[in-house]
Amino acid sequence: MNRKIIYPAETSTQSFGMLSVNTVTQVGFKPIESAKVTIRKTTPGNEIVEELTTNNVGRTLTIDLEAPPVEYSLEPNNPKPYSEYNIEISAPEFETVNIEGCQILPTELALQNVNMIPSVETSAIRSQQQETLTIGPHTLYAEYPPKIPESEVKEDVENSFIVLEKPVVPSTIIVHDGTPDDTSAPNYFLPFTSYIKNVASSEIYSTWPESTIQANILAILSFTLNRIYTEWYRAKGKNFNITSSTAYDHKFIYGRNVYRNISDIVDQLFVNYLSRPGVRQPILTQYCDGVQVQCENWMTQWGSKYRGDLGESPIQILRYFYGQDMFINTAEKVSGIPSSFPGFNLQEGSTGEPVRVIQRQLNAISNNYPAIPKQKVDGVFGPQTKEAVEVFQQTFLLPPNGIVDYPTWYKISDIYVAVTRLAELV
Repeated sequence: MNRKIIYPAETSTQSFGMLSVNTVTQVGFKPIESAKVTIRKTTPGNEIVEELTTNNVGRTLTIDLEAPPVEYSLEPNNPKPYSEYNIEISAPEFETVNIEGCQILPTELALQNVNMIPSVETSAIRSQQQETLTIGPHTLYAEYPPKIPESEVKEDVENSFIVLEKPVVPSTIIVHDGTPDDTSAPNYFLPFTSYIKNVASSEIYSTWPESTIQANILAILSFTLNRIYTEWYRAKGKNFNITSSTAYDHKFIYGRNVYRNISDIVDQLFVNYLSRPGVRQPILTQYCDGVQVQCENWMTQWGSKYRGDLGESPIQILRYFYGQDMFINTAEKVSGIPSSFPGFNLQEGSTGEPVRVIQRQLNAISNNYPAIPKQKVDGVFGPQTKEAVEVFQQTFLLPPNGIVDYPTWYKISDIYVAVTRLAELV
């Protein structure tokens, strides 16, 4: 493909992005302390840029890394807007993990999560966690197969008597890393929110306006929940929920880094989807980039960026592309989660069963993350509970205000499920 190269005005300052690496065990979700993290440039010579060590919660310090000018990611047909780095993670008694092509955007914090396998594990388990993970290029920079058009509403499902009354957000999703009929492609079992964060980080730039990012995440959520609600692939005899093929679904890149702002927005929006009046199922919101591929009556990613530049809200952006009868709906249930958000924030002075739920879950999480202080499970949100919440929030990159709001409640639930292995039972 011929690219029109637009070079921004020269500047005397170097652009930087940020990176933090987080290491946990693949089974049991325990942080790996003192893992060695070596970061190298991908240019010839593989020069070492930084050597780091993970702390008691398995995370490195946040470091600055050189990146292209931010303007490259704000218009199409520019040079590559992100820099790439190779990362090697090693720890005693664990297999070394090599990640090739971690993508660093200017001004943004990239989060590289790494699941490590004990070196004594069986080859069957070892085969799913590749020794070397190669991160493919971003969809807005490279060419990928365009989406094959489908009906946005599956009429046979809509008219069925056995369909669920309302959509349910799953705790986990099975992603087929290939086209639907590629039997050689592996399946990956992932937390639902981790999948959405991966797709959004693979398909849009985190440097875009917040309303644009929100609109695109809502479209990704609705499309994904349509696949799950309609059992699109299960009904065809497949053993997965969705694929990584852009011709059929979204681009998912196993092992890639995600971006902090995208991660935060997903945590806030993940129970939402897009609806039309009188339609039960989430709308299959298809889209294209709008530059390499045109798609009438669908959202275009670059078009959504420009609408965000104009100050439009997420719903204004979505209605511009999909029509004025599109609205945002909310799923009432998240499956696989012990308890749903009570509908109000918990803070110092709160009492009752929701406080007991949080206290029990934080105590269980503290078995893996001992920095989180244990507390009495008495249903009273006192200073000890506030401290435990604050340490949890600091550990998992949430605002450390000691208040259990919506994102904090579900993050605690996610980590509780992970450390207690309930996710394996879903």
